[in-house]
Amino acid sequence: MTSVPGIEKVLIANRGEIALRVATTLRRLGIASAAVVHAEDSRSPAARAVDEACPIEGETPVAAHLDADQIIAIARKIGADAIHPGYGFLAENAPFAEAVEAAGIKWIGPTPDAIRLMGDKIESRRFVSEAGYPLTPSASEEDDPASFATRAAEIGFPLLIKASAGGGGKGMQIVRAASELPRAIELARSEARRYFADDRIYAERYVESPRHVEVQILADAHGKVLHLGERDCSIQRRFQKLVEETPAPAMDDALRRRICEQAVGIARAAGYRNAGTVEFVLAPDGEFYFLEMNTRLQVEHPVTEMVTGIDLVEEQVRIAAGLPLELEQETIRFDGASIECRLCAEDPDEDFRPAVGPLLLVRPPEGPGVRFDGGIAQGQEVTTAFDPMLAKVIVHGRDRDEAITRMRKALAETVILGCTTNAAYLERILGHADFAAGRVETGFIPSHADELATPLLSTRERDTVLAAAALSNRDFVERVSAVPEPAASIGRWQN
Repeated sequence: MTSVPGIEKVLIANRGEIALRVATTLRRLGIASAAVVHAEDSRSPAARAVDEACPIEGETPVAAHLDADQIIAIARKIGADAIHPGYGFLAENAPFAEAVEAAGIKWIGPTPDAIRLMGDKIESRRFVSEAGYPLTPSASEEDDPASFATRAAEIGFPLLIKASAGGGGKGMQIVRAASELPRAIELARSEARRYFADDRIYAERYVESPRHVEVQILADAHGKVLHLGERDCSIQRRFQKLVEETPAPAMDDALRRRICEQAVGIARAAGYRNAGTVEFVLAPDGEFYFLEMNTRLQVEHPVTEMVTGIDLVEEQVRIAAGLPLELEQETIRFDGASIECRLCAEDPDEDFRPAVGPLLLVRPPEGPGVRFDGGIAQGQEVTTAFDPMLAKVIVHGRDRDEAITRMRKALAETVILGCTTNAAYLERILGHADFAAGRVETGFIPSHADELATPLLSTRERDTVLAAAALSNRDFVERVSAVPEPAASIGRWQN
């Protein structure tokens, strides 16, 4: 019998670090774990960590992970009581959640109705507006396609054109002048159709120099809705997060309380259940506006775990089993500060172009307050089959200054050879004076592009680095030190 009644085995419908992360909690709870595994991932740590690795097939690795029928069939075959979707892939797919529940399998996530409501950006904005929560002015194309451009322009520039089903910065265009609007509309619609098979778009007022602040929510099926504090996710490249932290810097207690209370109100109004994140745009003047709600576990959830000591995956599983939350809002404690950096296979000096190659050496950082959530292992091949994120480096400190110091040290000690990563770039972000002072906003990376670029080495520095690299290579050293023939055949004999 496990510590969670009714859940003996869970199928993880995901891969990489999140599959490994979920499996770790399941093992602690005494729950058997299984995961769907494509041949591309057969040597991954996640495939080896679960009790049962279940092969999946598809035209591409991603297509295999999006095959809902195949995944449900596997769950039935192995006798899984529940499915945990992780994030990405099918995590916010309402029809998949419905099919899982129709198959008599527990869905470790929000209700399909909540996914459908909050996952649709247009409908969620209407819902939030009707509930009385703050939104930036906006206009939806589907209300009247013929007048959309006119209505969008009337909002005023700059504008943001966004995909209704969007996420991760896909289907998003900033428009600063009326002359740019027609082209931006076409690009946003095209990307929405390509990435989400849904070309509905809308326009909203673009807040200049905003911060991206989100609130972690937990809600059970018994009416209790709690927040676990806020996270600042403003350090982004191409609208995709790179650095996340909690508590948000340069935010007073009154603002923090308001933003968390509004997040709880929105989740409660939506009848939300399980873990979720309510996201806001925070303007420089202190006003904030609803952005969206992510109806799943977030990539950056570890920073919340580090400061609260609460295992969010465990809470997800318990809620899915129908158990009430044992937590109370007034007893949740927030200890110190935590920062997460996303370690990606990409080249920041080449506009963050994805990198590929074999992982010749993987050595994670260690030390007090350091956590490494990685789904990679030495010997694996990094390809473009999946998202470029390899792992997450997370640190905890007594305060933000200590967390920054620990993160810089952890990044410097992280060793991944064979594939270009953004580790050194992340270290430069953490070392920037504006970041240290808490002066962060979503335009931080483009605003500091020159300062964050890889510094050029002098001839002496370059030669020193090359020599050190050569001398650390065993094959090179053995080749240089080898005694040539015929002397080598003589052995150790001396005259």
